[in-house]
Amino acid sequence: MLYVALYVVTALVFLAMDVVMLKKVMYPLFSSNIGGIMHEDPKMGAAAVFYLFYVGGVLWFASIPALSSGQTFQAFVTGFILGILAYGTYEFTNFATLKGWSIQMVMVDVVWGGVLTGTSALAGVIVIKSLFKTI
Repeated sequence: MLYVALYVVTALVFLAMDVVMLKKVMYPLFSSNIGGIMHEDPKMGAAAVFYLFYVGGVLWFASIPALSSGQTFQAFVTGFILGILAYGTYEFTNFATLKGWSIQMVMVDVVWGGVLTGTSALAGVIVIKSLFKTI
């Protein structure tokens, strides 16, 4: 039950933050650079698969170790590193192989991946620790 609750809280924080960033910053930035190759209607099924698995990875690599160690802020630090690695892999690969991929897109999305992942992991751990006082 604890891990299900941790997953749900982390996923909700992750999705809420990412939707705002995608609409307000990322979509305008990406459409101005690579608008010609973007789908008019994003493939939400593919996005859902990413979110489901990625949040599981956040728990595995950041949230659960932080809970186990009792070091709440460890969730942010480890999540931040995971986010930089994951988003960096995507962004630097695209920058290296695709025309129109700008360094600005890379930097904004990589930093965002770190902040988003770290914050989601931290929020999940904080909420779970407050709900399950025995942790």
